[in-house]
Amino acid sequence: MNVKKIIEKMERQPNGIRPDEAKKVLEYYGFECVRQKGSHAQFLNRETGELITVKIENPLKKVYIVDILSRIET
Repeated sequence: MNVKKIIEKMERQPNGIRPDEAKKVLEYYGFECVRQKGSHAQFLNRETGELITVKIENPLKKVYIVDILSRIET
C-alpha cells in the first residue's frame, strides 16, 4: 500500500491503523525510529528536531494517528 492511500485510510478510519502503516508514513516524511523501549517507539525528524512517541499496539489508538497527521500537515 502506498503512502497516500495509508494517509487517506488514517483520515477516514483512525482507529484501524497498524503500526507498520504508521511507520511507513513517518519514514516517508523524514522521521526515523531512533529508540524503542518496551511498547513505545520514538521517531525523530533530524531536519526539524521533532520527536514523536508512539505506543506500539495493534491497532494504534486514535490519539497517535491524529498526532501523526497533524505533524505531517496533510
